[in-house]
Amino acid sequence: MKPIPILALTVALTACGQSEAPRQTDIPTVEELASNPEQLKGLRQRCKTDRPNLSDELCNRVAEATRKRFYGDGNVPYTPSEEPPKF
Repeated sequence: MKPIPILALTVALTACGQSEAPRQTDIPTVEELASNPEQLKGLRQRCKTDRPNLSDELCNRVAEATRKRFYGDGNVPYTPSEEPPKF
C-alpha cells in the first residue's frame, strides 16, 4: 500500500474540520443590557432599522434583555383565589 494517498486523505480530512467562529467580546451581555435601559432602547431601535449591518448575536441579546426586563424574574406576585368567581 502506498503511504502517499493515505497521508493525503488524512490531511484532507483534518483540514475539513469545523472551524470555530471568532468570538465578539465587545457585545454586551444580556444582564448588562437589561440593567441599562437607555442603551437597550437605542440598540432596539438600531436593530429594527439597521439589522443587516448589526450582528444577529447582538440583536438576539437585545431581544432577550427586553424580554427579561418585561417579564422580570418570572415570579408572579398575583395568586388567584381558591374559589372560582360567581357570576
